[in-house]
Amino acid sequence: MFDVINNTDQFILLAAIVLTVSVLVTKFSNRLGVPSLILFILLGMLIGSDGLGFIYFDNARIAHLIGMVALVIILFEGGIQTKWKTIRPVIGSSLTLATLGVLITSGLVGIVAKQVFDISWLEAMLLGSIVGSTDAAAVFAVLKGKNIKDKLESTLEAESGTNDPMAVFLTISFIQLLTIENLSIAGLVFNFLWQMGIGAVLGYAFGQLAVASINRINLDSSGLYPLIALAFALITYSFSAIIGASGLLAVYIAALVIGNAELTYRHSILQFNEGFGWMAQITMFIILGLFVFPSTLFTTSIIWKGLVVSGVLIFIARPVAVFLSLIFFRYQIKEKMFLSWAGLRGAVPIVLSLFPVLLNLDNSQLYFNVVFFVVILSALVQGSTITVIAKYLGLLGPKKTKPAHSLELVSLGKSNVEMLEYEVVESSFVIGKQLVDISFPQKALVSAIIRDQKVVTPTGDTKIHKNDILYILVNKKAKNELKDMLK
Repeated sequence: MFDVINNTDQFILLAAIVLTVSVLVTKFSNRLGVPSLILFILLGMLIGSDGLGFIYFDNARIAHLIGMVALVIILFEGGIQTKWKTIRPVIGSSLTLATLGVLITSGLVGIVAKQVFDISWLEAMLLGSIVGSTDAAAVFAVLKGKNIKDKLESTLEAESGTNDPMAVFLTISFIQLLTIENLSIAGLVFNFLWQMGIGAVLGYAFGQLAVASINRINLDSSGLYPLIALAFALITYSFSAIIGASGLLAVYIAALVIGNAELTYRHSILQFNEGFGWMAQITMFIILGLFVFPSTLFTTSIIWKGLVVSGVLIFIARPVAVFLSLIFFRYQIKEKMFLSWAGLRGAVPIVLSLFPVLLNLDNSQLYFNVVFFVVILSALVQGSTITVIAKYLGLLGPKKTKPAHSLELVSLGKSNVEMLEYEVVESSFVIGKQLVDISFPQKALVSAIIRDQKVVTPTGDTKIHKNDILYILVNKKAKNELKDMLK
């Protein structure tokens, strides 16, 4: 009994240390020029059985379960942070990239895989399908805080949020072609249409239901509202997946609906899911790092063949897919070049590569090792140079204004006023103006200013400086007017 308690205590201590190190990693990843997901994976590999040997983990089923739950959380967090008005102009191009683009990428990588590995055409196309889609977790993490132009950032985020169904469909289809005789092609096509169509419908329906429930339910604590929002995300995914629709697409659409609606305790929900999204990323990539065995990954054969596949994916397949998919859309050459470079691979390909492992298919370990190598190289080469490439192509915009956040004043939502938090950046029109000269809505009042980590009590002649944080008390009816003014 005491040995069990001792082992449990040791595990909790190790988990606490790993979490602390992971949080510190996120702080220094930008300075190091390396995406945090790579550092999380390396941390998992370090404490795994081929590293320091703290944890032995080789359970594909648990890795897959944790990966899927984490992807749901990450997609939900990314979706509720996305503004519909920014992705609406690019929804057509994003969906084309998410379908035709994935198909082209998968096909080209599959052709090369057939030449590089001693596998059949179906197995080669399965490998291509697994790495065919960009990854929402990687894209959201790498683009966060960057001042990439809105059009391009929105295109990448919408593509990565909606291309998982195509990758999942292709992966499962080729697995079925490998394992089931006389499989109906018409049935596969119907399955894809069902996944996309029903997934989209369910996502919208569950999103509207979540908004109505959150706004009407009267909970005893404001801390419960983020939990019920997260519960709706998990319900949306699981219900959609159970009936054969795309759960990941449903979650992303539901998150868009929730994030763009007038929502009680919006700030609490956004803040909670941002933190929980980071927790999901940390857990998922560390688990995936634990699952891989470096002694089998970094072999001469995997390295040089993985370099060939990665090179074709990054420099040929992705650019061809982008240029062909966007041929009828208004993107400049340099914008297409950037979108080609920013097609990051991440957790989704790794999770998909677990499907063959779970089914004990021939060459399943080869799929996993090659895909893992491709993901690491993509994150290192593309993820660490996105800002550099954008700057070189002249696609960086001004520093983005931090959106005004709503701070709830009471726990039961009975107040008719809210407190908005607004950070003054270089492009803000209020810089240098006195409060008395700023035409705030009639029912809005600047209650406090944070300047250089000190509280400034505002008066009419207080002048606004860059990097000030304004706390504005506003009537709920005038909230949207104030937000529009501060954009």
